Amino acid sequence: METKALTKDGTVDLRGRPVLASRTGRWRACAFLVGYESFERMAFYGIASNLVVYLTTRLHEDTVSSVRSVNNWSGSVWLTPIIGAYIADSYAGRFWTFTISSIIYVLGMIMLTMAVSLKSFKPDCPTTATTFNKASTTTITFFYASLYIIALGAGGTKPNISTFGADQFDDYDPKEKLMKASFFNWWMFSSFLGGLMATLGLVYIQENVGWGIGYGVPTAGLILSLIVFYIGTPNYRHKVRGGENPAWEVVRVWKAAWANRRAEPPEDPAELFEMDVHHYKVTGKRQLCHTNFFRFLDKAAMKPTSTTTTSTTPLPPPPCTVTQVESSKLVLSMSKIWLATLIPSTIWAQANTLFVKQGTTLDRTLHHHFRIPAASLSSFITISMLLSIPFYDRLLVPYLRRRTGNPRGLSLLQRLGVGFAIQTLVTLVAYLVEVKRMHVITQNPNPMHNYIVPMSIFWLLPQYVLLGVGDVFNAIGLLEFFYDQSPETMKSLGTTFFTSGIGMGNFLNSLLVTAVDGLTRRWGRRSWIGSDLNESHLDYYYAFLTVVSVVNVGVFVWVARGFEYKREVDDDEVMLEGKVVGALEMEGKV
Repeated sequence: METKALTKDGTVDLRGRPVLASRTGRWRACAFLVGYESFERMAFYGIASNLVVYLTTRLHEDTVSSVRSVNNWSGSVWLTPIIGAYIADSYAGRFWTFTISSIIYVLGMIMLTMAVSLKSFKPDCPTTATTFNKASTTTITFFYASLYIIALGAGGTKPNISTFGADQFDDYDPKEKLMKASFFNWWMFSSFLGGLMATLGLVYIQENVGWGIGYGVPTAGLILSLIVFYIGTPNYRHKVRGGENPAWEVVRVWKAAWANRRAEPPEDPAELFEMDVHHYKVTGKRQLCHTNFFRFLDKAAMKPTSTTTTSTTPLPPPPCTVTQVESSKLVLSMSKIWLATLIPSTIWAQANTLFVKQGTTLDRTLHHHFRIPAASLSSFITISMLLSIPFYDRLLVPYLRRRTGNPRGLSLLQRLGVGFAIQTLVTLVAYLVEVKRMHVITQNPNPMHNYIVPMSIFWLLPQYVLLGVGDVFNAIGLLEFFYDQSPETMKSLGTTFFTSGIGMGNFLNSLLVTAVDGLTRRWGRRSWIGSDLNESHLDYYYAFLTVVSVVNVGVFVWVARGFEYKREVDDDEVMLEGKVVGALEMEGKV
């Protein structure tokens, strides 16, 4: 009887022993994880939301340099998870990779708190009211070293903590599989809650109380949340890591396909090499159905035409299995979707850079002498997300489920398409608001550098709110899509498709800002993104982003229509992705 109570997906405890389904995993285990996610997001957004302000007001960098620095750091934070995911999937596992990386993350936060607190690391005082001594090399080096140590730590925590949370639900149990469908919504809810605490509280503390306290609070919270995380260790389920290196398997498929490049793959997939169903049941692996996409990779699974060997001739290596080939096809298919996410990620990068600088030029007075920090407006992204997630999960999904028959309400790619369309509206609204701001400037000329325009900062509110609503479809949808469609042995690495897209979007924004500034300065013309935004043409830049976004939505729809969802062969208990989800989503490709 006790054997029946074991988890059906073969998960184990930290010592490698099978675990009881009734005593481990599910929401009970996730309760110990969400605290870390909230504090980590509070720490990250506490830095990212106001970093451009610190760089321009304390380290005295110009607008383009500060935007580039913020984008490069944010890009690194979102790209290093590729390394962390590879280590987790191939060597150390998610739990231990997260453990080591979280220590590095906390070390970086402690150093950053020291960099803005200790007198020896603080930038020099201003020489006059309008000129400043340049920050010393030691100050700049220590500050940026702290930031990039945080980025290194994030590389092991970001791809593994959310994936580890999803591992707490058994795909072979229909009830738990349904729970997992809501997991990513509520996981991101806790993430957004941490972001809200940062943009509402931390940025105000940083600018009005002290940067040291502003960074010290999330550091302490991060340490506390890690203690809670390890208290929950007996409740966790751990995926058994296979002996093979999943990334190397993908390389092996491509090498085998190239070696057989002159051969023609058989029309009947049954003639391709594949292990029997019993092999997959014994090993606990998932067998994938054959698809007709990227058929050139099928050449890797072709059976040898001759088995004649001699004592001096070594046996040829066995061909790749259909499942291994299909795993490589999935990675290639997801790569096409990933490319379409770069522009939306570039749009999101504006929230922590140009939107904030734009806000510093507007009237931020709320009551008498109380002025809200420009970065605090980012809290409305989070607020709109927090309000939209329960509406989406509890009202919209059940309604759409009845209409479409899809357990998710919308298919994964339909959800992304809605999010990308909303983000296009963000750039259009940002353009219209900037046109309004430029009109107010022409009516109220002032020779002062970056003077405060007599226009309320709350004119920026609609673009922040739309960004938040769009992310309910976009950010959560991307995380779920890449986790869901990744090969079973590459869940952490698959999740990095999500994080790396954000990272590349930040780097792309850095490249765009630098290129646009350089091109528009030629022949003495006014820069679109100058150090004085009141003398720039930010409206032209937003118009450019709007056009690019519209084109990107069209490309995404075209790519999504040709996407084939993953289908797994399983026993009669749960037909994963083949019957429960995959077949329904195949009815509508996007």
